[in-house]
Amino acid sequence: MIIVSGKLYVDPEIRKGYLDGCVAVIRRARAADGCLDFALTADPIEPGRINVYERWESDVHLQRFRCTGTGPDRLAEIRVAQVEKYRISSVEAP
Repeated sequence: MIIVSGKLYVDPEIRKGYLDGCVAVIRRARAADGCLDFALTADPIEPGRINVYERWESDVHLQRFRCTGTGPDRLAEIRVAQVEKYRISSVEAP
């Protein structure tokens, strides 16, 4: 299992519009083969922060989705990205 997690920063005044513009990408991701979860959410404390959480069955599934891409206009709005990929070898209930 693959988890992609971290944070993006956009200008605070455009965060709502940025997230509204990501709804189609979120829907496409959640419908994609191998997607177990996908969320981009507004952080409740930091005005320009967007929290990223993705969970995929495998690297293959993640790469297939990534090939569909995000438009360059969305990428240009990101000021800082701190997102990492984690390879999970086991899962258990808390």
